[in-house]
Parts: sequence; structure tokens; C-alpha cells
Amino acid sequence: MSMDVTKKFANKLKKIREERNLSQEDLALLCDIDRTYIGRIERLERKPTIVILEKIANGLGIKLTELVDFD
Repeated sequence: MSMDVTKKFANKLKKIREERNLSQEDLALLCDIDRTYIGRIERLERKPTIVILEKIANGLGIKLTELVDFD
């Protein structure tokens, strides 16, 4: 992911998480990923793999394409 796409994803993830009133830890639990990983993504410290993107989409109950649609 380029930095621009990484930043767009981080912003979208944070927006969705906040709209659902989820903490970073709550979202991580729903996605079955390490509890600190969501914060690292949102702070642009980590670039999620396709496997992590799928886990996040599944945890949120949305399609992967919806998660990565930035329009």
C-alpha cells in the first residue's frame, strides 16, 4: 500500500469503528487480531496484509470491497 492508500484506510477504519462505538480493543476482539494492532494501523505504524483486511471486514460484518472503497 502506498502511504496515501494506507492513510485513507486508517481513516476509514477509525471512522467505522467510532460510528459503531467500538474501542480499538473491542474491534480487535471482533476481528480475532492482537488488541494493539488496530491502534497501530490507525497510527500508520502498520500496513495490514490482505489476511488482516479480511479479518477486519469479517469482524465488522462487511464485504472486503466495502472496507477498501475510499470513494
